[in-house]
Amino acid sequence: MREYFRLKVAGLTRDLPICAVSDKLDIAGFVIFGDAELTEACARDLLKIIPEYDYLITAEAKGIPLVHEMARQHGDKKHFVARKGLKVYMVDPISVTVHSITTLKEQTLYLDGEDAKLMKGKRILIVDDVISTGESLRALEKLVEEAGGIICGRAAILAEGDAAKRDDIVYLEELPLFFKD
Repeated sequence: MREYFRLKVAGLTRDLPICAVSDKLDIAGFVIFGDAELTEACARDLLKIIPEYDYLITAEAKGIPLVHEMARQHGDKKHFVARKGLKVYMVDPISVTVHSITTLKEQTLYLDGEDAKLMKGKRILIVDDVISTGESLRALEKLVEEAGGIICGRAAILAEGDAAKRDDIVYLEELPLFFKD
């Protein structure tokens, strides 16, 4: 029988499945794909607590619906997505490697060089669905810095585990880690 963790965020309640990451650690699986109600509510509530910015950026893939909805609600005409693979439309892309708790292997994130030019000297807000180990966040920070952007803040729906103790991020709710005995 599957176990669940009940999460209350942005005025909504969701039961998240408990998923094994290793033989010693489980996490609550938080996925906003396909949940328009949750995405809209979280975007609305995040917009209330974030600093002023010029552009939003997220990493592919789970942050995409959130950053899109935040941009839509805020009236932004453009936001950025760091992709997990090179795309034929990219001109002079920049890249960094990342090892995330949910992907279980090293990945490379790419930013189109044309997007990097737009970031130069601009205030960039890094957005993700969940911040846990901070590895994805660090990769996005490196991309923004390499592009010449100014990191004005870091935001997420959830801060998982020790990330909730960080004072350099804003988030809506804490998400516990589940350690096995």
